[in-house]
Amino acid sequence: MSATIVARGLSAGHGARILFAGLDLVVAPGDVVGLVGANGSGKSTLLRMLARLDQPAGGRVEWSPSSAVVGYLPQEPERVRGETVAAYLGRRTGVTAAQVQMEDAAHAMADGALVEGRPAEDAYAVALERWLHLGGADLDDRVEAVLADVADSVATDASMTSLSGGQAARVGLAALLLSRYDVFLLDEPTNDLDLEGLARLERFVTDLRVGTVVVSHDREFLTRTVTSVVELDLAQQQVNTFGGGYAAYLDEREIRRRHAREDYDAYADRLGALSQRARTQRSWADQGVKTARKSKRDNDRSIVAHQAAQSEKTAAKARQTERAIERLEVVEEPRKEWLLQMEIAVAPRAGAVVATARGVVVHRGAFTLGPVDLQVDWADRVAITGPNGSGKSTLLAVLLGQLAPDEGYAALGPSVVVGEVDQARSLFEDSRPLLDAFASEASLAPAEVRTLLAKYGLRADHVTRPSASLSPGERTRAALALLQARGVNLLVLDEPTNHLDLPAIEQLESALDSYPGTLLLVSHDRRLLEAVRVTRRFAVDAGQVVEQPA
Repeated sequence: MSATIVARGLSAGHGARILFAGLDLVVAPGDVVGLVGANGSGKSTLLRMLARLDQPAGGRVEWSPSSAVVGYLPQEPERVRGETVAAYLGRRTGVTAAQVQMEDAAHAMADGALVEGRPAEDAYAVALERWLHLGGADLDDRVEAVLADVADSVATDASMTSLSGGQAARVGLAALLLSRYDVFLLDEPTNDLDLEGLARLERFVTDLRVGTVVVSHDREFLTRTVTSVVELDLAQQQVNTFGGGYAAYLDEREIRRRHAREDYDAYADRLGALSQRARTQRSWADQGVKTARKSKRDNDRSIVAHQAAQSEKTAAKARQTERAIERLEVVEEPRKEWLLQMEIAVAPRAGAVVATARGVVVHRGAFTLGPVDLQVDWADRVAITGPNGSGKSTLLAVLLGQLAPDEGYAALGPSVVVGEVDQARSLFEDSRPLLDAFASEASLAPAEVRTLLAKYGLRADHVTRPSASLSPGERTRAALALLQARGVNLLVLDEPTNHLDLPAIEQLESALDSYPGTLLLVSHDRRLLEAVRVTRRFAVDAGQVVEQPA
């Protein structure tokens, strides 16, 4: 079914804080709209409004037709305890909900009851049509085929909570490929996907003939897929729409910002010049009045009259200048954007050898890592790449001493101080307020914690909240702030750009460029891997680790 979403005059906020206002958006069949903005600017909020899961503070959202099936897929895999892969796929594709509606209507038919005030037969017909539209009739057959294609190591009866981050990402991709929605609202679909998974996702999105809105911080993905960009500019309190793709958006945004600054500078210069002229003219007029008063003692009335006339002319000119100031079209000064200034504190250098693995073998069920033989030396900058489930995170855990190998030997060198940002941002996933959780890890006084976290965009309303209630991007910022609080000489980053906004990613790249210690970087972010200077590359595939030319 061809469907269109129309948003008119939407506004949203948290308490007194406005996220956006007056937002107009049309998502028509074939559109791929990229939704960008800083963490906390309201991207996920907008998606939920378009899905009619949240009510806007102002404005309205219309679906055409009203019976359209809109699929909203939030950014983190919703791992429900006890839920199997098959059940997860049924839920994410909407088939399970449609089937429940059918069953409820069937029970109502048997009981002779109404469903929401209408005959149960009509409700059953609508539910059946929706179930068929979503592909419920052949979902089981399609699940087997799609899982074999994109997640062949995952069984349909496996528990979602037992999957690794990469496997869960692949199952999430499978849910997308299986979905038959009329409009897709995708919140960070690229997170944790390997290069092959990203390629499949790109083909899926570009081949869709329905409307799509996607939130992503993967710059290469945005460049390859979106047809237009909506920017939620929190700093300027503006919503900006850009036609064309992501590259065109970057160019036009830079031009708009430059013109906005030039327009304000020209206005400020003109206002300053007129204001100075008005002050000067008023001063001259006042001085003329004083002179005329002194001249009243003079018997030459013509001199007094001339001085009074000149003073009045000067005052009139001052009034004209003031009216010119009033007629100036006011140009608001562009607000200075908050900019993350990221730093990585460096501990004294470690020894010549930072980490060693000799004959390491790790068994995890049917998966085996190794044997691995490698050595990481001081100031090595290592990129670790490979498909989902290939063993990258397992390799890191062994090198850092978090996982004992089943065979062989692994150890960190002397004086190694590790700073890690792991995939789960696990330090900030409990019920403690962020202030307490951070202080316990950083050994800082509360006032120092508040000051440091504020530099990372985590302010008073963030630090008192339970850590687990923070968004994924906010937890990532907290983990990066911890690197500045601690001195480290071995920096370990496992998918650090997941959930980070684009300005923060650029700052991370800058911070890594100046970091002098040893670096282990696991990432599928193609732009990040191009931007960060590395001296070594480890390719991990099916449990085997091979060093490739840097």
